Amino acid sequence: MTIVTKVEKATSTAEDTLKRKVRDGSVVSGGHLVARALKNEGVDTIFTLCGGHIIDIYDGCIDEGIRIIDVRHEQVAAHAADGYARQTGKMGCVVTTAGPGCTNAVTGIATAFRSESPVLHIGGQGALTQHKMGSLQDLPHVDMMTPITKFAACVSSTERIADMISMAARECFSGASGPSYLEIPRDVLDREIPIEKAVIPQPGKYRASTYSIGDPADIEKLADVLVNAERPAVLFGQQVFTSGSTQAAVELLRGLDIPGYFNGASRGTLPIGDPHHFDRTRGFAFNNADVIVVIGTPFDFRMGYGKRISKDLTLVQIDQDYRTVGKNRDIDLGLVGHPGAILSAVLQAASARIDKGKRQARREWMKTLEQQEVIAYEKVLPLLKSDQSPIHPYRVAYELNEFLGEDTIYIGDGGDVVTISAQAVRPRNPGQWMDPGALGSLGVGTGFALGAKLAHPQKEVLCYYGDGAFSMTAFDMETCDRFNAPYLAVIGNNSSMNQIRYGQVAKYGEERGNVGNKLGDVEFSKFAHMLGNHGEEVREASEIQPALLRAREAIAKTGRSAVVNIWVDPNEYAPGTKNQTMYK
Repeated sequence: MTIVTKVEKATSTAEDTLKRKVRDGSVVSGGHLVARALKNEGVDTIFTLCGGHIIDIYDGCIDEGIRIIDVRHEQVAAHAADGYARQTGKMGCVVTTAGPGCTNAVTGIATAFRSESPVLHIGGQGALTQHKMGSLQDLPHVDMMTPITKFAACVSSTERIADMISMAARECFSGASGPSYLEIPRDVLDREIPIEKAVIPQPGKYRASTYSIGDPADIEKLADVLVNAERPAVLFGQQVFTSGSTQAAVELLRGLDIPGYFNGASRGTLPIGDPHHFDRTRGFAFNNADVIVVIGTPFDFRMGYGKRISKDLTLVQIDQDYRTVGKNRDIDLGLVGHPGAILSAVLQAASARIDKGKRQARREWMKTLEQQEVIAYEKVLPLLKSDQSPIHPYRVAYELNEFLGEDTIYIGDGGDVVTISAQAVRPRNPGQWMDPGALGSLGVGTGFALGAKLAHPQKEVLCYYGDGAFSMTAFDMETCDRFNAPYLAVIGNNSSMNQIRYGQVAKYGEERGNVGNKLGDVEFSKFAHMLGNHGEEVREASEIQPALLRAREAIAKTGRSAVVNIWVDPNEYAPGTKNQTMYK
């Protein structure tokens, strides 16, 4: 009697599958159609955590040469797809199984939604033949994902898979970018169909240019406003970088002699010391300018809903999303379109009518701002160079900025310590500042680091965490090392959820305020050691820079991530935390 083992049966099944694929190229499975459509959209990497509903997609990705990055938690997969999209300009892709695979990714997709990041989330589902029967991990995924995506749908036929992926991809890049969600049931993915029955849009034949300048008359109006302005200022938001408009932004500032301020990924657009670069005087400019142009950032809580801008000026807003223009604050002129296309058109229109007297006035205005920059820096300098113990979080921020290289991508993942770092850390190039954006998600850092390093293997990636944020997703540091994407994790450790703790203590006092926000004292260097990585503890300000340099050297030598755990004073807070501006 011949005994057939389970391994032999599995091997036989695998061999039969391969033989069928080789024998008959006239049929294609749903999973292979997914991979072919993703390749047509320029996707070269998917981020995923395996599940039985989605395995045929992996097989298709192998044939199409798409890299499969498997993580330990779907939240990290979604953040990594977001980070990859931000760094490459391509559509990021996260693939999850049904039920908890989808729900675990919700925070990452919601973060991408509020940050206008183009991410396609493909999720599994029970078979259509088991609809409403209580199949494994069955949930109403489309209903759940609709409020946090630009497009959400179920693919109900194998023939339409590639067509629906192209539809979802178009939605990702329509107007302001954002995520889409596609649910594909198990039987739709596994089914094989004749290739001629598959609806596969051809690359290059279903896209249109998004380089719109809006109404040409408004271009002329804005040109006149800027040419005649004596105290203008421009705030460049996330869209300026993600839309590829950095060069147009620089040319506008230099061409018309206008001071610029920079948010999000647009930080680093101009080098420190450039006469048109300003950052510590934004409040002064908002109160004293005669013209403010806000590009690619909404009037949300980070902007005080527009209330922090003087009413006694001309306010212009440019955005890719019509719904954002004029929301929360009345404006004098609004333009909807591609930031770079608009700025280039405005500069061209303005160049022929520059008023030398007004231009000189703008240069005097920039001198005034330069003086205010010096005053603002001198005010914060004692904190930045503080030698106190426990370490002042401002000193950490100062040392991090000193440590950054020309190509270092800086990621902020935390509350108060990261808010403080924004006052000192100056990335050297655009796109090298990453944060969760308006959703304020904690735990983005590890996924962002993975996506950023895979997008730019030659660049250094540094993530500055709060200790609460680090503990949420840190185990995927192993994933980063497994896929040769090491990064430097720096932790500002105050053993608290300190941004919230301040508000509680201020409102209820010490005894009742230190509730639900205190964490244990964890030496996170031991976490690094557990993974076989470099890790160390820092308790004195003078040791910060040497520790960072040792970590950099260890990463270069071992090809593995490193952890520097810096103990900071839990009773020092950012000004915004003290004022609770995020709630006003």
